[in-house]
Amino acid sequence: MKTRTLGSNGLQVSELGLGCMGLSFGYGPPTVIQDAINLLRAAFDAGITFFDTAEAYGPFANEELLGVALAPFREQVVIATKFGFKEGKPGIGLDSRPTRIKIVAEASLKRLKTDYIDLFYQHRVDPEVPIEEVAGAIHDLMEEGKVRHWGLSEAGLQTIRKAHAEQPLTALQSEYSLWWREPEQEILPALEELGIGFVPFSPLGRGFLTGAINALTQFDPNDFRNDVPRFTEENRKANLELVDRLKTIAGEKQATPAQIALAWLLAQKPWIVPIPGTTKLHRLQENIGATAIQLSPDDLTKINTAASEIQIQGARYSALHQKRVGR
Repeated sequence: MKTRTLGSNGLQVSELGLGCMGLSFGYGPPTVIQDAINLLRAAFDAGITFFDTAEAYGPFANEELLGVALAPFREQVVIATKFGFKEGKPGIGLDSRPTRIKIVAEASLKRLKTDYIDLFYQHRVDPEVPIEEVAGAIHDLMEEGKVRHWGLSEAGLQTIRKAHAEQPLTALQSEYSLWWREPEQEILPALEELGIGFVPFSPLGRGFLTGAINALTQFDPNDFRNDVPRFTEENRKANLELVDRLKTIAGEKQATPAQIALAWLLAQKPWIVPIPGTTKLHRLQENIGATAIQLSPDDLTKINTAASEIQIQGARYSALHQKRVGR
């Protein structure tokens, strides 16, 4: 697998990363530990060197999983984790006080079985803590050798600029896909100007763009998509039009809709590194196959035209979660 560079500080990662949240959190019951370890190691064997986790995934269980699974080749991979929620629990609020950031870093290092964090994100911007203070805490952790790079997740343009001026950012992680293209308006141009990499999460629309979900799909009771407006039965039915268009294009390229969606993202900018997540080995292999697909200018025009003709129905977050985005 080819590599890409995130940020002007030269963080080298595989062109496709792996979002690990779903192995422990968010999409129903956690994956059996040994199965999860096998999947993570299969990803590494296939060339993936960029693994994304957070203290909040579990909480804590996902970092512990990666600590065990990636230990045999720790020096050969890049691990991204995150701070920013009280007690590591999104449901009880935000906490990016410098003292808390340093406590989280120490705890994450232990769970990940390492003495450095490659990329440390602020999970969501905390309006109660000036971003300059957050950047100062990160600077201290870098001086101590405990953090090598830092980034923000779902931050707004003003915060990105302030943070970068204080302590240069390596990456921004936010949602971006064929069914959520808002970053194209302001965020991507700013990142290019500032020399900051972009890591799209949910690049497959939380599974929707794979074609495996339809209006009749029943989610596990613990699957957070049950509370996402975009995933109501009515909206799923309407949004299938985009998947149908992708299936047609995929058929012409002898690919799957998921592969076309990922190849489209990879074609946008050379400093974009998507992190699709999965709990299934065959889906991992399918996603990796996207890196071999070359989309021509005509292909990209066809995809963009198809996407522009469809109005995606439903908000991507509940009202509560939306309040934490774009600060």
